[in-house]
Amino acid sequence: MSIADNTLTMDRPAERDLLEGRRQGLVGKPIDRADGPAKVSGLARYSYEQEVENCAYGYVLTAEISLGRVTKIDAEAARAVPGVIAVIVDHPLLPSDGGGVMDGPKMPRDRPKIVSYGGPLGIVVADSFEAAQAAAKLVRVDYSPEQGHYDLETHLASAEHNPATPLVPNHDEGDLEAVLVGAAVTIDATFTTPHHFPAALEPHATIASWDGNTVEIRSSLQLLNSAQSAIAASLDLKPEAVRVLAPFLGGGFGGKTGVGTEVVLAAIAAREIRRPVKVVLSRRQTAHLVHNRARTQQRVRLGCSPDGRILAIGHESFVSQKPGRAFIEPVALGGFSLYAGAARRFTQSVVRLDLPTASAVRAPGEAIGMLALETAIDEMAEKVGLDPIEFRKLNEPARDPLRDVPFSTRRILDCYDEGARRFGWERRKAKPGQVREGEWLIGLGMAAASRSNLLGESEASVTLTKDGRAVVQTDMTDIGTGTYTILAQVAGELLGLPMERVEVRLGDTDFPISPGSGGSWGAASTGSSVALACETIIAELARRMDGKPEELALQDGFATARNRRVTLSELMNGEDITALGTIRPGKNSEDTSQWTFGAQFAEVAVSAVTGEVRLRRMLGVFDCGRILNAKTARSQAIGGMIWGVSYALHEEAVVDKRTGAFVTRDLAEYHIPSNADIAQIEAYFVEESDLYANPLGVKGIGELGISGSGAAVTNAIYNACGVRARNFPMTLDRILNGLPPV
Repeated sequence: MSIADNTLTMDRPAERDLLEGRRQGLVGKPIDRADGPAKVSGLARYSYEQEVENCAYGYVLTAEISLGRVTKIDAEAARAVPGVIAVIVDHPLLPSDGGGVMDGPKMPRDRPKIVSYGGPLGIVVADSFEAAQAAAKLVRVDYSPEQGHYDLETHLASAEHNPATPLVPNHDEGDLEAVLVGAAVTIDATFTTPHHFPAALEPHATIASWDGNTVEIRSSLQLLNSAQSAIAASLDLKPEAVRVLAPFLGGGFGGKTGVGTEVVLAAIAAREIRRPVKVVLSRRQTAHLVHNRARTQQRVRLGCSPDGRILAIGHESFVSQKPGRAFIEPVALGGFSLYAGAARRFTQSVVRLDLPTASAVRAPGEAIGMLALETAIDEMAEKVGLDPIEFRKLNEPARDPLRDVPFSTRRILDCYDEGARRFGWERRKAKPGQVREGEWLIGLGMAAASRSNLLGESEASVTLTKDGRAVVQTDMTDIGTGTYTILAQVAGELLGLPMERVEVRLGDTDFPISPGSGGSWGAASTGSSVALACETIIAELARRMDGKPEELALQDGFATARNRRVTLSELMNGEDITALGTIRPGKNSEDTSQWTFGAQFAEVAVSAVTGEVRLRRMLGVFDCGRILNAKTARSQAIGGMIWGVSYALHEEAVVDKRTGAFVTRDLAEYHIPSNADIAQIEAYFVEESDLYANPLGVKGIGELGISGSGAAVTNAIYNACGVRARNFPMTLDRILNGLPPV
């Protein structure tokens, strides 16, 4: 039987914590991942690994100029290659731009026009991948190139200073310039960050197959509902004619939040040849066909009183984006509500460049904005003669300084104290260069972490089967975050079932709609909708026990109420019970300021001879509501911290300013940390259930860990050798000239 939808809109704090007082003992425990055995054994099939009968293989043709027009494509030699089925270069639905982005994949179709290097020209389809790849190399393309703009600093004068952006509007409060002039101590520093790639381990891949006028897409996508709509629009179909499947994703980091070129090309090719088609992007192709994080130039200005109180804070940025794209990297986002200060200016200006699309990569805004802000905060602490933690505590706001509303919860002071205690912060020497081990200068650094907390509308169905098992269904995806596991924990906790009696089904647009994986909203949004569905089932079970829901105890497959104890299967009367739960954001997000916070600590060694940096240890303490799974939460936090280290020391997508091509377009040249680069790393949590956020009290974790972690590393570098970060990554050539004498 199906029972009524349980819908909750967060217009006020939840009346009660839905997980409080439950008996199963699943929530919060470090339970192993439910999908772990399938993944390590190879039974979990990712998009490209799906077995589809009679499947052909596609290879994407890409442009070798950044701006201009195609004058001729000669594909005859390619078509003659044995095994080649089709070379599609003139289909009316071919996309003219790469980069699957949240503001939609559709651009005005102007097929001969090239708008960025590596843009899509068509697709070669063959009986084998090798034949398709070999044939693609034989396609000859003639161009009429045009001069493009590829360098942010060169074109600052053309910037749009008040771009329309729904995510983060510019904010200017008080007379920043006047307050800075009158401040006793000031900082005025400019920082740059390069383009970054969301280099997920699993490549972007799709299998498309048609059944009449409907298409099934098996693809590595984070947001299935929006992907379904975008694919339909790109193929001139109705959304119900598109089914998207993504049961497993090997990472996404924002790069799979939209529909990429490979998805549309696979669908076009499959319909043309009347066979399923597999398409996978090479690592080099992803650099240009998948969106990147914008390059930025950031100016941070701080003005303080003699005792260290912030009077003025300004964070003004230029960010790159291609013409026609709406997304603007919200650089200043992380600092909006972090520190007090009456005069405040946070702005993002956009410079239009003829480069691949820039869009959301893990922690858009905070990941790179806090590299600059937290470096400047560290510098100001030194100028006013305060310990970096004490300076931050002194400037802790009582209310959100941007919107003048209360924080729903805020335990950043506890993060500072707990982190300092665990890390041994008291051993830090305030003056740089004081600790040495042979040629190695040793330094300690810290930074705050801050990330906006979001809730997305989400639906989930829960079925309690007649034999006393639970089945959870939602189109939510698991990009490595542990969604399968935490949803099973929530359902099992509420229904009193062990993990092995809960089945979670994800990644199918035939299931109820979720917000998908992105924005660190997955656990809060989908977990809440699962819990609400379970609440409805609990009410029905209580009715069958002639009691009230609050009188019903559920544990290990048994229901107990009014001195009666029966198995769940006995209560089912030979039928399943299915309920739908729906959570919606509401006025709470307007009436309170909802954030997650943390404190990051790092110890580094810097060679006084070469400038080489070695991370020796790192520690983070985070305030992100209730923890659903101690193991997956720690994994998410540590993963983010490692990525922050990568931004501080390694990652740099370099653009050839003559051609507009990324030259560091594979993992040999685009450097990311290896195991040898990351030593001891620890993550801890201070828990407080936030019922303003959702009825589970949970908040996002996945993007908090990257916020501030890179600045902790570069602040440690300064403490070691006296060289401040200005241009990221902080490679040894940017350290050498500032090193003290050997």
